[in-house]
Amino acid sequence: MLRLMKCTCRSVFAILGVLGLMPLNCWAQADLPPQSASAGVQSLPLSQAELDQLTAPIALYSDALLGPILTAATYPLEIVEAHRWLQDPANAALRGDALAAALQQQAWDLSVKSLIPIPRVLEEMDTNLEWTEQLGDAFLAQQGAVMDSIQRLRHKVAAAGSLSSNPQQTVTTDDQDIEIAPADAGVVYVPYFDPNVIYGPWPWADLPPMYFEPPAGMIVGDGMWIGYGTGFPILASYWGWGSWDWPHHSFGWSSGRVPGRNGPWVHNPVHRWGVPYRDSGVAARFEAQSEAARRNVRGYPAVVPPREAPARSESPGIRSAPPAFESYGGGSRVREESARGAVSRSAPVSAPRAAPSAAPSSRGGGGGGGHDGGGRPH
Repeated sequence: MLRLMKCTCRSVFAILGVLGLMPLNCWAQADLPPQSASAGVQSLPLSQAELDQLTAPIALYSDALLGPILTAATYPLEIVEAHRWLQDPANAALRGDALAAALQQQAWDLSVKSLIPIPRVLEEMDTNLEWTEQLGDAFLAQQGAVMDSIQRLRHKVAAAGSLSSNPQQTVTTDDQDIEIAPADAGVVYVPYFDPNVIYGPWPWADLPPMYFEPPAGMIVGDGMWIGYGTGFPILASYWGWGSWDWPHHSFGWSSGRVPGRNGPWVHNPVHRWGVPYRDSGVAARFEAQSEAARRNVRGYPAVVPPREAPARSESPGIRSAPPAFESYGGGSRVREESARGAVSRSAPVSAPRAAPSAAPSSRGGGGGGGHDGGGRPH
């Protein structure tokens, strides 16, 4: 079994304990015993095989989609809450300005909001919550290694002649790095493929790659084949805020997209809501603020994030291949607890979420995910 999953029980139970009181902006008080967010953390880096196993289902996604996925994966509770919000037909029907206005009322990180217009991705991240959490933890602890893993897998497909520009995505090479961009800046396509085939012979039989099952009605063809479903129109005010610097192993803020946000992206532990970190170094940096947010569930004073404002506008079911990831079914257990937590929505709120410190500018600006921790007033 994966070394990655040694902390599975700890993390899942921590998530279940908090999710029973969701939604995030309507938590009721609960008599929970104190717990340390750093309990059971490890500092051993993931191997190349383990990283490739995690990144296999998303390595061929466009760079613009990879950024929100990897950063939002560091906030697993908000992924669950956002997916639940989207399951309300009234919310799912929102488009354009109406959707942007509705999202501004939510306190999720900007990365999580970016995925709302792409419900298929959000659904898979929620359904496979343990995979999502492990991916996010890997990005926090080994960002450069995760980026190397993505490039390594892209090069395998490119070498086989199966990764090239098409009507959905534009593929370019900058120095030795492969970049993938949407062919239409206003539309994102999610590629579907079989990682057991597209990457060629998988070198680690005991660590088979994850497989993202295509939507109903789509059949992924045999061989080196990549398929696309319907394109998802992006929400301009919540998109395009991230920028990849592949040669320097850096992911940062696109200049001028979010007021006050420049330089490298930095995780905001307040949006983590007490979910434990697997890596001891990451836990040492972030656990105090993350635990403070979790303590807020119990009615203690705590730092809470303001609602994320949009960026400035610009024109423009996972299943495991073999059974190594069978225990990734934690999402179903989380949803059982979430159903119980829905009762708390009508209960008195222990501590209301902070309102935005300032209204967005007329150009659609406002606080983003936070270079200095994100989503907090400067």
